Amino acid sequence: MIVRRFQYSDLVRVYEIERMCFPDPYNMDILLKLSDLGFGFLVAEENNNILGYILFSINMECEGHLISLAVDKNYRGSKVGSTLLTSALSIYIQTGINRILLEVRTHNTRAIKFYESFGFIIDRKEFNYYNDGSDAYIMYLNLPA
Repeated sequence: MIVRRFQYSDLVRVYEIERMCFPDPYNMDILLKLSDLGFGFLVAEENNNILGYILFSINMECEGHLISLAVDKNYRGSKVGSTLLTSALSIYIQTGINRILLEVRTHNTRAIKFYESFGFIIDRKEFNYYNDGSDAYIMYLNLPA
């Protein structure tokens, strides 16, 4: 498996994974706009098949923000998510970012445990955060300086 930067030709497959993984997925236009804005956008690929992706940014406070991480359901448990997150964390460290935030649905225990395994900590709960009214945990990770 290799991790590489997102390319326009990846858009259809990334959108397919997005729809597979999220009840309120980003549409193709939003994904494309986010990639055009220069955010970090990586894909994990094996045998010319995209297995997952991660989308991340740096906000105005010079903190990292994990926008989206998704893995094709057929490849979960095969370290795709871990490889993508490790790659993004490496980029953050190289850039001098030492704090990363993310949002996760409070009922998504699998994702919460995944992020906790990397050292993320639940900071607070945001009520009615998602379009469907679901609540979110805001989680953070402090990286070594």
